[in-house]
Amino acid sequence: QVQLVESGGGLVQAGGSLRLSCAASGLTFSTFAMGWFRQAPGKEREFVAHISRSGVTIKYADSVKGRFTISRDNAKSTVQLQMNALKPEDTAVYYCAADRGSSVLAPTTARVYDYWGQGTQVTVSS
Repeated sequence: QVQLVESGGGLVQAGGSLRLSCAASGLTFSTFAMGWFRQAPGKEREFVAHISRSGVTIKYADSVKGRFTISRDNAKSTVQLQMNALKPEDTAVYYCAADRGSSVLAPTTARVYDYWGQGTQVTVSS
């Protein structure tokens, strides 16, 4: 049974930092690309960041570029999202997701991903 478990969310003031982590189990982690998405109340789930199986190829949403950093540790089956210079508009539930690579769609598309975590709440106060 595949499980993705996010942690590290919380309440932070604008300008602050948080580090999210996602622990994967039940899958061969190194064979999956990983992504982070977020969903704010009343909005659609949106792409945040993607990292390839090896960690060499990384993509960010324009809204987080230069502030967020995605990384992975294949030995520990974890993927992280370091979030700096947080803004109130970053407030959302953040989800990690695993992509086995069977889709031809861009990794910015949610339906590319095969497995999802339950999410962790990030709240940025102004």
